[in-house]
Amino acid sequence: MAGMGAAPKPSAVRPGRGLAQPLMVLPQGGRRGKPPKWPLPGVSGEEIDLWEQLWKLPQAVAWEKIGSERVVARYCRLLAIAEMRESGAAAIKGVAGLLGEVRQLEDRLGLSPMAMLRLRWQISSDEVAEKRQERVTSGRTRVRAVETA
Repeated sequence: MAGMGAAPKPSAVRPGRGLAQPLMVLPQGGRRGKPPKWPLPGVSGEEIDLWEQLWKLPQAVAWEKIGSERVVARYCRLLAIAEMRESGAAAIKGVAGLLGEVRQLEDRLGLSPMAMLRLRWQISSDEVAEKRQERVTSGRTRVRAVETA
C-alpha cells in the first residue's frame, strides 16, 4: 500500500530512534477461557457471536493485557451493523464511512498482518508440530534411501 512505509525492524533497537517497543509473542492456540463480560449497554446476537469468536484469537491475549475490552466490543458492534447494512447495493454508499471505522479498529486491534507488524505482535510458532514434521520428513527420507539401495 502506498505511503505505508517499510515494515518495522525485528530488533529491539532501531538506529537513531533508541529502544523500540519489544516484540510481543502471542500463543498460536489463541486465548483460552471464557470471553470477558460484554462491557457496553445492550447487545445483539450477532455482536455476542463476534465477541466470542474474537476472544479466542491470539490477539485477545494482548487485548486482555492492555484492557481493550471496550474497543473490541465497539468493533463487534460496528462490524455487526456494517454487515447488516451491506446486504443491498444501495446501502453500500451509506455503509462506506462505517466500514472505514471498522477498518481502523481492525488495525488498532491487530487483526491484519500489517497491523500486527506495526503493533510488534507475533504469533508463536508451534514448535512441537514443527519437530513432529521434521521427524516425519527425515523418516521418509531414510525409507526412500533404503528402498533405492
